[in-house]
Amino acid sequence: MTDTDQTAPALVDVTLRVNGVEHTRTVEPRRLLSDFLRHDLRLTGTHVGCEHGVCGACTVLVDGDPMRSCLMFAVSAQEHELTTVEGLGTQEAMGPVQQAFVECHGLQCGFCTPGFVTTISAFIEENPDPTLEEAREAISGNLCRCTGYQNICKAVVRAAEIRRERSTSSTEAGERA
Repeated sequence: MTDTDQTAPALVDVTLRVNGVEHTRTVEPRRLLSDFLRHDLRLTGTHVGCEHGVCGACTVLVDGDPMRSCLMFAVSAQEHELTTVEGLGTQEAMGPVQQAFVECHGLQCGFCTPGFVTTISAFIEENPDPTLEEAREAISGNLCRCTGYQNICKAVVRAAEIRRERSTSSTEAGERA
């Protein structure tokens, strides 16, 4: 078979809603969600570590649930709401998990941090008052080579506290209005 006999791979239009914004791109059907996010949308907060779904660095939220983006095709993510670490806060207004990571010194090199932030965000949504043991279990699917996990576990508990504080503050502000 010569190079001229080979046909180019089929391309498909993919429309994904990421961080509240709809994006359409033309890609190969086998395009991984992690590659789509990083290369096509330039959302580089989603890190790719092992490319086997083991390390958790590429974790994003799909309809609010943590998902390894290196194990999912972009075409499979259509009709789902995707949230990356970029959608969970900004430097000006950090999300509760991001704030807790800063307060509790939950990161060192930062490579694994986006996967932890998305995983923990989903966890505290479901478990708003976790124990340290529950926090440890919640992050057990994410790998970190730097921290020893103790401060990350503390950050989980602190993030839940911050989330509750913000919820109480917004409820009280609504009652006064």
